Amino acid sequence: MEIKNTVAFVTGAASGLGLATCKVLVDAGARVMAVDLDEARLASEVLPLGDRVRIQKVDVSDEASVKAAVDAAVSEFGALHVAVNCAGILGPCKTLSKGELFPMDLWSRVIAINLTGTFHVVRYASQAMSRNAPNADGERGVIVNASSGAAWQGQMGQAAYSASKAAVIGMTLPVARDLAQYGIRIVAVAPGLFETAMSSGMPTKVSQNIVDNVILFPHRMGQAPEFAGLVRHIVENAYLNATTISLDAGAR
Repeated sequence: MEIKNTVAFVTGAASGLGLATCKVLVDAGARVMAVDLDEARLASEVLPLGDRVRIQKVDVSDEASVKAAVDAAVSEFGALHVAVNCAGILGPCKTLSKGELFPMDLWSRVIAINLTGTFHVVRYASQAMSRNAPNADGERGVIVNASSGAAWQGQMGQAAYSASKAAVIGMTLPVARDLAQYGIRIVAVAPGLFETAMSSGMPTKVSQNIVDNVILFPHRMGQAPEFAGLVRHIVENAYLNATTISLDAGAR
C-alpha cells in the first residue's frame, strides 16, 4: 500500500516506538491520528509534526475510548487505512517473591493494555478499513501490532508481559484469515531490546547483560526509527501478511 495520502492510527504515540512511527508515516505523506494516555506529551511531541496529525487521549484497555478515537480519525480524515499498535506496559513482577504472589490486578492490567487493548484497535480499525475502496491489489488496510522478543525469551519478572506479547503473535494468523476477504493484512513485529521509556525501567545490569550476551550484532539496543522503518516497509510491501517479524539483531 502506498503510504502517501493514507490515514494512519497509532497507539502509544507519545513516545518510543509509537512516536517514531508517527514521524515516519507523516514523512511518507500519511495523515495520522496519534493516541496515548499521556495527552500532554502527545501535544508536545506529536503536534509539532504538522497539520497532518491529530491527537487524542485514549485508554486502549477501554473499548469505548478506542471506538471514539477510531470514529474521530474517520470523521476528521475521511477514512482509515493503517493501524499500528504500540501501546503497552511492562508490569514487572515475579510469580513468587519472598513469599508474596504476583498480584492479579497487575496481571489483569498488563493483559488489558497489551493484549485486549490491541484487539480493541484491531476490531474497530478493521471495521473502518472494510469500508475503503480496494486498491489495484484488492487491498483496503494494514494492521501492524507490536509484540516482543519476550514472547519467546521472557526475562525474570516478565510472566504477564511475555504472556501478553505471545498472545499478540498467536492471534496474528487467525485474524489475518478472518480479514483476508476484506483485503486487510495484519503483521506482528517482535522487537528485541530497544531504547525506549519501557526499557529504561530495567536495571542497567539486566539490560547490559542482554546486550553483551544475548544480542549477536550489532552490540547495542535497537533504535526507535529502526522499528518505524520496518513498519513503513510492512505497509508498503503487499506480500507481507499473517506473520511475525523479529527485529532483534539476532538475539538468542
